[in-house]
Amino acid sequence: MINIVLFGKPGAGKGTQAEFLKEKYNLTHLSTGDIFRYNIKNDTELGQLAKTYMDKGDLVPDEVTIKMLESEVARNPNSDGFLFDGFPRTLAQAAALDVFLESKDQGITATIALEADDTILVARLLERGKTSGRPDDQDEEKIRNRYDEYNQKTAPLMDYYKAQGKFHSVDGIGTIEEVTERLTKVFDKL
Repeated sequence: MINIVLFGKPGAGKGTQAEFLKEKYNLTHLSTGDIFRYNIKNDTELGQLAKTYMDKGDLVPDEVTIKMLESEVARNPNSDGFLFDGFPRTLAQAAALDVFLESKDQGITATIALEADDTILVARLLERGKTSGRPDDQDEEKIRNRYDEYNQKTAPLMDYYKAQGKFHSVDGIGTIEEVTERLTKVFDKL
């Protein structure tokens, strides 16, 4: 079983690349953003709670995120592996994910960070916000708040996974095909 954590700032291309990677490597794609939106759309208790944070551009608290993710993993017991997109975002979440996977006799195989400049990413998100309908993609202040949250809480994950020998960085700027090719080279070495 292969379990990959794909992370990067909002707009770095995680969702786009995850679609390709899940097909090529037969992984179950678990996007916390998609999971949040599903729960919000279906007005679940966890979705209502997550929405109060997302509307402010804040990260959803660990305990809410972890409960949603565990539920999704449990719904896919025959998966060949998981592609975690947008999770973990904090050291506490990484530790909780390790404990959860260990309880299933699994672990994280590798983490891959899509790296890109903030200016380019802000432009991408504002453009995406024109068609996505997502309020958190239509306000530059909220976008920059998400980046501040990322820098404070998510960036330390690089050191966490580097210490385990599981961290890989990939340039997220270029065409979709160029980024996909870079990711494939990393995956094929795992």
